Amino acid sequence: MNQHEKRMLALLEEGKAKHKILAVKAEFEAEGTRVDELLRLLEIARRAGVKVAIKIGGCEAVRDLIECRIYGADYIIAPMIETPYALTKYIAAKDKVYPRAEQDEVSFLFNVETRQTFDQLEALAGVAKEGRVGMVFGRVDFAGSMGRTRDFVNSDEMRGYVARVAEVCKDENLELVVGGGVSPDSIPLLDHALDRRLDRFETRKVVFDASVVRDPVSAKAGMELAIEFELLWLKNKRDYYQGIASEDEARIAMMEKRQLGVVKAAA
Repeated sequence: MNQHEKRMLALLEEGKAKHKILAVKAEFEAEGTRVDELLRLLEIARRAGVKVAIKIGGCEAVRDLIECRIYGADYIIAPMIETPYALTKYIAAKDKVYPRAEQDEVSFLFNVETRQTFDQLEALAGVAKEGRVGMVFGRVDFAGSMGRTRDFVNSDEMRGYVARVAEVCKDENLELVVGGGVSPDSIPLLDHALDRRLDRFETRKVVFDASVVRDPVSAKAGMELAIEFELLWLKNKRDYYQGIASEDEARIAMMEKRQLGVVKAAA
């Protein structure tokens, strides 16, 4: 492991011990995580003793689900499900890839990230309960679907939307995760949701047990660790690909020099 990865491992170990960090997260969807990146993240997660969450590319992304099974994902999230029919497609896909016995070891969830999804919440909850899947409230995309900016994610109005989803999940006994723009400013909103139902919350790369928000000091410290973890992840990714891009530079220079010599000799 390089220095970035060693520090990332230390952050996860500290966060797990002190601030209820549960998992790291990768995305086949918007983040476009490549296999080599995922393998490095998996190694760090397994050494730290935390779980792995993966967002797949869509409601019927069977190939992504197969890879999630191969790599041992603990949480799987499907994005942009806006209708009960789309949710049935996701449920059918995960039932196709995962044997029933294995599904008990994985949490399957779908994103509530548009106003259209929210407006069909009760119908979606019924399908979700039957299909054994939970919900992830993605606040940034939800705000965007309403023409709002990121500043909206911690507003009183957003608190009401999150609380409504939490109530539905409580009534139907569905897992609920909240993400999208999570920061220390989100702690009151998350605490309010926890009064109803909230299992986890997540930053871009780190997943927390929601109960940590009952201790705002610890929650804030954990979020700060998550920020550092993501920054190190991006730096590590940059250095890795820069190394690949430059590894053949000496060979290229030699071949160009040789080619030039051949051209001059022929002239």
